[in-house]
Amino acid sequence: MNAFVIRTGSLQMDIPVIHHFLSNASYWARGISFELVENSVKHSFCIGAFIDDEQVAFGRVITDYTTFGWLADFFVLPPYRGKGISKAMLSVLMEQPWARRLRRLMLNTLDAHGLYRQYGFEQPANTATLMEVYRPQAHLG
Repeated sequence: MNAFVIRTGSLQMDIPVIHHFLSNASYWARGISFELVENSVKHSFCIGAFIDDEQVAFGRVITDYTTFGWLADFFVLPPYRGKGISKAMLSVLMEQPWARRLRRLMLNTLDAHGLYRQYGFEQPANTATLMEVYRPQAHLG
């Protein structure tokens, strides 16, 4: 495998690749429209991994760059998993000056708890204070 390069910024991302994965292979955004993906990328801090200028991984942070960030849509394409790409992306992300100042970073994950724990993520300390409006199919309508 050729070495991968980490890039940040929405203009660096390959939206068709991101849309294809999210719409067809993710458990959280199956069926999402191209327009929704394009807007979400445009309005987030984006990070991706590239091999020979082809995007093989992606993630974004919905943030105000001051107090709060929500990690979303993180994935590595299946042929490239297990090669340290997600760890490299998270390392670059967590070292961003603005990210180091955030009071709270949050995310949802079905199966990557061990990965995120390596970067300081834990179960919420006081779940009694958390509330949500949960609309898992909103992207379809």
